[in-house]
This record gives sequence, C-alpha cells and structure tokens, in this order.
Amino acid sequence: MAKSTVKFRDSVASFETIRKEIAAKKFASIYLLMGEEGYFVDELADKLAEETLTEAEKAFNRVVVYGKDTGVGEIINTARQMPMMGERQVVVVREAQQLKKIEELQLYTANPSPTTILVLCHKEKSLDKRTQLYKHVQAKGVVFESVRPRDYEIREWLGNFVAAHGLKADPKAVEMLTEYLGTDIAKISNELAKLILSLPEGTARLTPEDVERGTGFSRDFNNFELCKAVVARNETRAMTIAENFAHNPKEHPMIVSVMSLFGQFKEIFILNYLIWQARHKGVPMPSDVELMGLLRLPSPFLVGELKKVASLWPNKITFKVLGLIREYDAKSKGMNSGGLDDGELLREMLLKIFAVR
Repeated sequence: MAKSTVKFRDSVASFETIRKEIAAKKFASIYLLMGEEGYFVDELADKLAEETLTEAEKAFNRVVVYGKDTGVGEIINTARQMPMMGERQVVVVREAQQLKKIEELQLYTANPSPTTILVLCHKEKSLDKRTQLYKHVQAKGVVFESVRPRDYEIREWLGNFVAAHGLKADPKAVEMLTEYLGTDIAKISNELAKLILSLPEGTARLTPEDVERGTGFSRDFNNFELCKAVVARNETRAMTIAENFAHNPKEHPMIVSVMSLFGQFKEIFILNYLIWQARHKGVPMPSDVELMGLLRLPSPFLVGELKKVASLWPNKITFKVLGLIREYDAKSKGMNSGGLDDGELLREMLLKIFAVR
C-alpha cells in the first residue's frame, strides 16, 4: 500500500471542517474515520453519535458495535433496517480495523441506505485506498484520515487548543506543556482540559506558573530553559539545570534533552545561513512570518528570541555543536558511553558545547 501523503496539518483542517458540518446538521450517509491518531477518530465518532439524533431517538436508532465482536453481515443487515420513530438511524462500528473481511462492506457501500448513517472507526492504520470499499466511501460519503503529529507540529496545535478554550498561552507555557505532554493528542486534550478547569474564573492568559501549579512540571528546570541557557551561553544556569535533571532522570530523560538541543541549534544554523545569504548574495531576508514557517516555530516571539542569540553561534561553531550532539545522542543509547549515566553524559556534553571554538 502506498504511503499516505496526508500531513498532520491536513488532518487538523479536515477534522475542523467535518466537525463544523456535523454541528450544522450536514450529514453524509457513510463516514470512514481512519488513521494512526485515534483522538480525532473518537472525537468525530462521538460527535456523530450525539448530534445526529434527538435524545428520544437515541434509545431506538443508535447502534454501536465493535469490529472484534461482530461480522460484516450483521453490520449490513443492521444498516439496511428502517429507523424506528425517526428519520434516520446511526450505526457506529468501533475498532473497525479488527473486523474480519472488512472489504465485503462494499456490498453495502455500493448502495447505502438513505436513512442510515454508517460510521466506520478504523484506528491505528488507514484502510487500503485501492479497495472498492474506500472508493465507495470517497465517492458517496466522507473519508477522514488522521496522522500523528511530529514533535515540531504539536506546539501550534496545543496553542490553538488552548485558544479554543478562550485563553491565550504564553510561549514558555506552550513549550512547557509540549515537553511535559509529548505528542499524544488524547493525553494532551485530557490534561489540558483538567488544567483549564483548575484555573480561577476569569483567567484570560495561561502562564508558566499556571502550568507548574496544574501539572507539577517545573517552570525553571525543563528543556525549554536548558536550551535558552545554552544558546545564551549562560554556562552556570545550564549546568544548574543539568544538575537538576541528573537528580530526576525519569522526568528528564537524556534523549529528550538531546532532541531539544539539536532542534535549537538546527534552527540557529538555518537562520545564520539565511542571514549570510542576505548579506553576501543579495537574497531578501525572510520576514518573521516566513521564518516561522521555515523554522517551524509557532510564534514571532520565538523567532525574535532566536535572532538575539544567533550571532553568538557562528555556523562554523554550530556545525561542530550539531556533531557533538549527534555523538551524545548515540552515547545516550548505550554506544561508547563509558558507563556514564544520563546525568553525567548531559553535563559532559554541555561542557564540550561551551568549549567549542
């Protein structure tokens, strides 16, 4: 099967479009909700199960089955039935990826019932797009494909999620949440919902202090602050943070610090190259908005912060630093580590970074 070309941003845009259509009572006869990121699949399935029927109709006309416990024939027979005391019925197939001979649903999707909304929740992977089943749904219904975000994509989504709840998040608060919660969308939405509920009434801005109070994640000792200290050449501050990490290895694994520092110096390398091009080749310097896209940064604030420190790390030095970080990435995974633990490796790497000339 060909690799999907759908990006995380495409999934988010498609999710929002379908969600608005459901809220406006614009329903399709078949929905194929598929892909790696289960959060979006579950959200749309729940929205359809709630919005398509009145409370009185749900008892008679909402059917939920699971792929492992049902068969294609049963689903087709149920979908062909007439609704009771209402205009339509909703049939939701959860965990459809576990349904045996799922391709045989094409016998129904070739000619779907106009009084049934069939929702197929095909999580963990996407349905083969070469099948007749997929082609039928694409032609007569709605296909939603969900992909997992990469590390650099989660910050923007997280900021938008907070904004959708009527709050503006400080850039540092977003970075803290990104580091603390990772890229698991379901975990992020659950934890953020709890955090937002814990805020005093009338709160308009989510601050690092709010995040620390709500999650216990330190606003002073995290990878955002580590990167900030390193690129500002504040060796004392960086080593203090590294010492804290050494005492909390489970909360601050070496691999996460390595990834954060590598990403930060890669951004500096790209920015310095663009500045060199503008000075020596007459190429226009990108605007801050353009730099946000090129550097995959979620706010102009972070672009401004990067510009402040870029001159401290000329690219001949930055190139060496990136090599060092790669070396310690391998060591953190047990290759030629000399028996040093994560805390010792991090401190050693930082000292070498500051010594690069």
